[in-house]
Amino acid sequence: MPKKLRKMLGDVNSLSAVSLRNLINTQSKDTIREWCLGYAEEKVLPIFEKHCPGDSRPRNAVNAAREYLDGKVKFTVVKDIILNQCHQAARELDANPVAQAAARAVGQGSAVVHTLTHSLGLFFYAAAAVAYDRVGFEASDEIYAEIAEEVCLDYTNALRAIAVENEPNPAKLKWNC
Repeated sequence: MPKKLRKMLGDVNSLSAVSLRNLINTQSKDTIREWCLGYAEEKVLPIFEKHCPGDSRPRNAVNAAREYLDGKVKFTVVKDIILNQCHQAARELDANPVAQAAARAVGQGSAVVHTLTHSLGLFFYAAAAVAYDRVGFEASDEIYAEIAEEVCLDYTNALRAIAVENEPNPAKLKWNC
């Protein structure tokens, strides 16, 4: 792996990312949380589990986040699982950039239960996980950018599929990007 890999892929200022942020801004906290947890579970966890079978820490983060939203556990429990299990898994995976990016993506997706702006982090890390899983570590920047755009479109479409039209209580997000 001689090429220095980016931890995240995608461009926060791209038309697709701006469009994604604009769509997120129209949705409620509940919709955003459900979308991120669903996407992390359906699209990113399988990548992690393919590369790290038997490591349940990212899955535990998604499950804990869902339990928190269902009122079954306190936020301190979820926070501990996200930070000290899921993100710890990512810190341990320097030799496996695919699984590392996937663990980070799932951690970001799970963290939306507390901070909705983590929804963008899920996209950027998921783009890296998908790209490195699909084409490896020596592809051109253009190929990685194309895959990031595909992931952004897929992620956006996943939100559109559950979006509430004319949502009466959209979340008030402050993007620091």
